Amino acid sequence: MKFYKTEIDGCYIIEYNAIVDNRGFFSVPYNRDVFNEKIGREVNFVQDNLSSSHYGVIRGLHFQTDEFEQAKLVTCVWGRVLDVAVDIRKDSPTYGNYVQIELGGTWNKHLFVPRGCAHGFSTLSDGAIFQYKVDNHYNKESEGGIIYDDKTLNIDWKIPEDRVIVSQKDKELPTFLSL
Repeated sequence: MKFYKTEIDGCYIIEYNAIVDNRGFFSVPYNRDVFNEKIGREVNFVQDNLSSSHYGVIRGLHFQTDEFEQAKLVTCVWGRVLDVAVDIRKDSPTYGNYVQIELGGTWNKHLFVPRGCAHGFSTLSDGAIFQYKVDNHYNKESEGGIIYDDKTLNIDWKIPEDRVIVSQKDKELPTFLSL
């Protein structure tokens, strides 16, 4: 496994190898000991989440606050997504920076999103199955978010505006500057 630092402190792109032959492939996308050694601290994932989305769906940007903050290890197991993490830690040297990476297709990358970051993705293929591990349980009262089309962040989700599908809840999220 190879770990690459990103524009966000503590956020990594992780590439893992696959053994490919005429039957298909075999890989080890996650190994706790290797992961924790490369990240430089212990991350104890407590839950796996899986979602399915159609082309044009944008989910996010979501985060949990206070004692319910979550670190995430995300990947796209089928299809293609544009994954986005935004550093919202006001004391961070990378506050306000964001990372974009296409996941899926070759299916050999993860993005590790540390606590204190908002996270979202857009679906670039006809459909996608998105999987992520979290290191803390969800708490409804601690949920937060940033509207996907925030003018300060100016994220290009790679979806034409007339094809964007966003939940009503996500359409009502606040802007980055109002956090």
